Amino acid sequence: MSLPTGTHVLPDMEAVAREAAERLIVACGENRSERIAICLSGGSTPKTLYGLLAGPDYATRVPWERVHWFFGDDRVVPWDDARSNVRMVREAFGHGSRIPATHLHFIPSDEGAEAGARAYERTLLDYYGGDTLVPDRPLFDLVLLGLGEDGHTASLFPGKPASDETRRLVAPVPEAGLAPFVPRITLTFPALASSRHVLFLVTGAGKRAALARLAAGDDLPAGRVTGAGKVAWLLDEAAAG
Repeated sequence: MSLPTGTHVLPDMEAVAREAAERLIVACGENRSERIAICLSGGSTPKTLYGLLAGPDYATRVPWERVHWFFGDDRVVPWDDARSNVRMVREAFGHGSRIPATHLHFIPSDEGAEAGARAYERTLLDYYGGDTLVPDRPLFDLVLLGLGEDGHTASLFPGKPASDETRRLVAPVPEAGLAPFVPRITLTFPALASSRHVLFLVTGAGKRAALARLAAGDDLPAGRVTGAGKVAWLLDEAAAG
């Protein structure tokens, strides 16, 4: 099976998470300004990554006081719900983590998908300091993404309106393409593209079919992601086949 350009295959999920941690540290080091913006993904491999960042091998290497953490998507459920990316990230980093309280920018979910999408777009633009993203000044230093078995990424599902959004930075997803079938809120392709680095984390044999479809040229959301720099893929051997 052909693999996406920029693919690096590692033995297992733990190795993928560790390589991602190293790349995140490098991305932080490239930015000498007062603030660093990283966009988080949901899923089991990112959860392993976040635990590593908070653990003894990496905690002292992360410039916590400078990093602002954002979310690529979330489900419209309470933040303490087991399906919430907010809950997952809090648990993975640890509730007593070093992240300053004002540096973890949650997607609001208490007023529904449309209201939450508009509020989060405002959060992004307020952080950015302008009403329009410009190509030579990316919003994010690093965007972390996963790959769904149907080829979706973030909550950009094949055939759903959010995948065709070209103007808004954040869009509501009233109907998810896969379980759990609850409304979602997602960053759009224009928002994801405003990043110096984009890094896909893909693990498990269940992702082989989606990777094969991408290699065959199928028009799947994950294959439409761009960035200011190159898009990189970290796969474990099970996913790579």
